[in-house]
Amino acid sequence: MPDRNRPSHSPDTTYTISELAKEFEVTTRTIRFYEEKGLIAPLRQGQKRLYTPADRVRIKLILRGKRIGMTLDECVEVIDMYDPAHNNSEQLRSLIDTVRDRRARFLQQRRDIDDMLAGLDEVQALCEQALADAGDTQ
Repeated sequence: MPDRNRPSHSPDTTYTISELAKEFEVTTRTIRFYEEKGLIAPLRQGQKRLYTPADRVRIKLILRGKRIGMTLDECVEVIDMYDPAHNNSEQLRSLIDTVRDRRARFLQQRRDIDDMLAGLDEVQALCEQALADAGDTQ
C-alpha cells in the first residue's frame, strides 16, 4: 500500500506497480495490461514503472467500473469525459445511462435465472415423483 505519510495529492507523489497491485488487490499483469492499452502512462526510471496520482485514480475508476459490470471500453469512455470546467454533467449523464442499462440487463438476467431455477425444481420434483411412484426410494 502506498506510504500514507506521503502527501497523496502532491504532483510528485509516485507509486510502484507493486504498491498499486497490492492496494487494489489485482495482479501487476492487470496494471501492465492497462498500460499496454494506453489507459495509463507510467513514468520510467530505467526499468522501473512509476505511477502518478492520476494513473492511480484511473486504475481505481476502471476497477470500480469493472466491479459494477462495465466493459473496459465503457469505463474508459466515461473516465475520458471528465470535464471539471463544465461540472462533469456530460460524464455524469453518460454514467447514469450506463448504470441504468447495466441494471436493466442484470435484472433481466436475474429473472432468467429465476425461471431456469423454477424449471429445474419442476424437473427434479417430477423425477422424484416418478421414482416414488415406481417404489424406488434411493
